[in-house]
Amino acid sequence: MDNKEIVKKLYEVVFNGHDLTRASEFIKEEYIQHNPRMKNGLQYFIEAFRDGQFKKNPEFKFEIKHLVAEGDYVVVHGHAIPKQGDRGVAVMDMYRFEDGKAAEHWDIIQVIPEKSENDNGMF
Repeated sequence: MDNKEIVKKLYEVVFNGHDLTRASEFIKEEYIQHNPRMKNGLQYFIEAFRDGQFKKNPEFKFEIKHLVAEGDYVVVHGHAIPKQGDRGVAVMDMYRFEDGKAAEHWDIIQVIPEKSENDNGMF
């Protein structure tokens, strides 16, 4: 699998399937995090989603809208939906890969407003 396919599988299995037991297949133990609300490391990632996001939002889903890969980097533009009927947030995740696993992560999160000044949509 190339890095782009690994990211697709990560989102399918971990973010949409909520199977954190398989997170180590996709994420390095020494995972470097650039989100200021998250600590480094695979174990913290697992705990944060198990005890936070998935516990608070058991219906959480992530729809990948765009996926771009170049060299060791993969960028995901998508729609994170905490529960059915929720507008959710637009997310831009960027991963740097080492040895077939995500080694580093950056993200930008934007709330989807009720109204927009244009008809273009967020995606």
